[in-house]
Amino acid sequence: MKTSHSKLPRLNLLLPILAVLLAACRASTPALAPPAPTLDRLAHIPASAVKITAGTDATPPQLLSPEYEQPVPIPGAVNTAGAEDSPFITADGDTLYFFFTPDVKIPPEKQLLDGVTGIYVSRKVGGEWGSPARILLQEPGKLALDGCEFVQGNVMLFCSARQGYTGTQWFMAQYRDGKWQDWKSADFPPGFQVGELHFSPDDSQFYFASARPGGMGGLDIWVSTRVDGEWQEPVNVAAVNTAGDDGWPALSPDGAELWLTRNYSLWRSRSVNGSWQPPEQIVSSLAGEASLDSAGNLYFVHHYFQGDQMLEADIFVAYKK
Repeated sequence: MKTSHSKLPRLNLLLPILAVLLAACRASTPALAPPAPTLDRLAHIPASAVKITAGTDATPPQLLSPEYEQPVPIPGAVNTAGAEDSPFITADGDTLYFFFTPDVKIPPEKQLLDGVTGIYVSRKVGGEWGSPARILLQEPGKLALDGCEFVQGNVMLFCSARQGYTGTQWFMAQYRDGKWQDWKSADFPPGFQVGELHFSPDDSQFYFASARPGGMGGLDIWVSTRVDGEWQEPVNVAAVNTAGDDGWPALSPDGAELWLTRNYSLWRSRSVNGSWQPPEQIVSSLAGEASLDSAGNLYFVHHYFQGDQMLEADIFVAYKK
């Protein structure tokens, strides 16, 4: 999701994130029922839209590490001629959450009304991703534009511009009785100014992007630690930040890697003796928002451009060798 300080091309253009957060509850992964397919999102993609392929992509992702196979669009029913963005893969590699909007040229105030823009989930079936279903996180008859999804156990955190609230704020929901429900405001200290976030595997820390005062440049990665049930003042993760924009943090499921988006590329820092090391560039060329499963497979969004015009976006994967 776009923050007001980002220079990275974005698709899901919500209002600036000046969010607040509540500690995510650690819980065992629920038994998730297969979602019903959601097909009407396809009908909202403009008839003039043309699906970009490897042969027509002017700026394909460039792999800069021998650890991975060449990135490819994920197989199955997720990617369309619309825009699939903000992927989040569960640790087992079998459930994929993402943001979808049918037309990147439509402003967010119209996305809010189109009935299909929002968070979706797809399950892997026979090695391919099945038909996605939209996750509805608002009361019937009320408007919401949701994104920035993060899932751990049976808790989802997401940002939203919604009816009854000012600006874009953070919310949380619980998976219960086969669906996501019980959404409520996630109550972070406003001074944190939380952007896209990721919790550590044990929920003792959360990393987030922010342009809050005291950083090294535009967007920086920050971390807050829970002590006696309270989130402490965020600390700048100086080892991974630069004078530019460093955002969209993601931890590997074992917590040993910290991924971020910088200069339209994916970068990775490794933890050595509890300290983050200077990051290395892994994928370049309009790649962003990393998410990893326990096998080390790397999921991310790739944006397609023609000159300065964004056309669409797809979810890609670089399989770990």
